[in-house]
Amino acid sequence: MKNRVAYFGVFIALALIFSYVETLIPIYFGIPGIKLGLANLLTVIILYKRNAKEALLLSIARIVLAGFMFTNLFSIVYSLAGGILSLAVMVFLKKRGTFSVIGVSISGGVMHNMGQLFVAMLVVETYRVGYYFPALLIAGMLTGMLIGVAANEVLKRLKNITI
Repeated sequence: MKNRVAYFGVFIALALIFSYVETLIPIYFGIPGIKLGLANLLTVIILYKRNAKEALLLSIARIVLAGFMFTNLFSIVYSLAGGILSLAVMVFLKKRGTFSVIGVSISGGVMHNMGQLFVAMLVVETYRVGYYFPALLIAGMLTGMLIGVAANEVLKRLKNITI
């Protein structure tokens, strides 16, 4: 039990570091909400090395803590919507067993953007922000693939290590 708590603390710390590093990377494609999602790497790893409950706890803790440290309340709301939808889809696809880590991560990246887009539609009370859908779909696929490839490589190296 002690080791699990220690590992979980390390993963939260790493997720916060990744969130901070991501704020330093000046990526802007003219569409709000597109970012690499580096901290989601740890969510995918925990999902595969531990379980969905711990992945959810890590994701929520990281979103809330990073939101208060680096962004604002609106960012927390958007990120929570995207993160919870993303994780729900990743858990479902992982349980099915028909998708690789990369495929699960791509789906998670797309669903994260779709969750945020849905909240944006509710906040601004118009469906017109849905015009961002194609760009967010492509961005979610690309970033999800990058995170998936990285997670797959990390998981290969952690295969014989219990966390």
